[in-house]
Amino acid sequence: MDEQALHDHIDSLRAASGSAAIGVQIFDYETERTFSHEGDRWFHAASTMKVAVLVALFHAADMGRVRLEDRLHVRNRFRSIVDRSIFRVQRDRDADSAVHRRVGRSMKLIELAEPMIMRSSNLATNLLLEFLTPDYIQSTLKKAKVDGVQVLRGVEDSVAFDHGLNNTVTPSGLVALLRLLREERLFSESARSRMLAILLAQEFNSMIPALLPDSAQVAHKTGEISTCTHDAGLVLLPGRRPYAVAILTEHPPGLDDTQKLVAKVSRLVYEFITA
Repeated sequence: MDEQALHDHIDSLRAASGSAAIGVQIFDYETERTFSHEGDRWFHAASTMKVAVLVALFHAADMGRVRLEDRLHVRNRFRSIVDRSIFRVQRDRDADSAVHRRVGRSMKLIELAEPMIMRSSNLATNLLLEFLTPDYIQSTLKKAKVDGVQVLRGVEDSVAFDHGLNNTVTPSGLVALLRLLREERLFSESARSRMLAILLAQEFNSMIPALLPDSAQVAHKTGEISTCTHDAGLVLLPGRRPYAVAILTEHPPGLDDTQKLVAKVSRLVYEFITA
């Protein structure tokens, strides 16, 4: 499959699905090829922004600002970036309940980072984001020369959402972020290995990995809201170097089979890469 064929297949899937947009970015370490299909289009980040929080936490640890074994008080009370009003993470809307059970106690930073990625814990995300601050996260991304990832606020800050203040990403930005886990540009080897292991332990695997061979390992982070369904990760295949891919979709609320759409695009990407 050549590049034009991949563009055409993605456009056909988008039209057939009723989605408004599909953005795809690829970087293949084996061939150093890149591919971009609306790769610079901005999307609501949903939970993909949690990778930026993970990266900033490990950068702070590498710099000696924190230790991953440091403990943080667990509470469910946060302030909106708009008017400082109080909001809480709704337990019944959070994909992870384990951190909620620890409210009033303390957890290690690494104990929050793991469920933030593996089970997409919103409460763990907000605790780490408030601890690190959005400014520090953005300064880390700037230092790493990662454009296309903007982290402004915590999850479920509905006042900020109503004011149009959202975390946003581009496919190319997420691929640049994931490449930090492979390249000797910002992190120690041990930090890169540990972050990769956390992403490999992702428990939601119905998108990028779903239609790939069983031999594929995928270190990735999903993200979903009513109008967006995303997945971005590093795909590790036997006998070759990995490729980084971000697949972001925007669609009307209530659209069916949006995860299957991402899985189909992922299969097309795999066929393109391994042709």
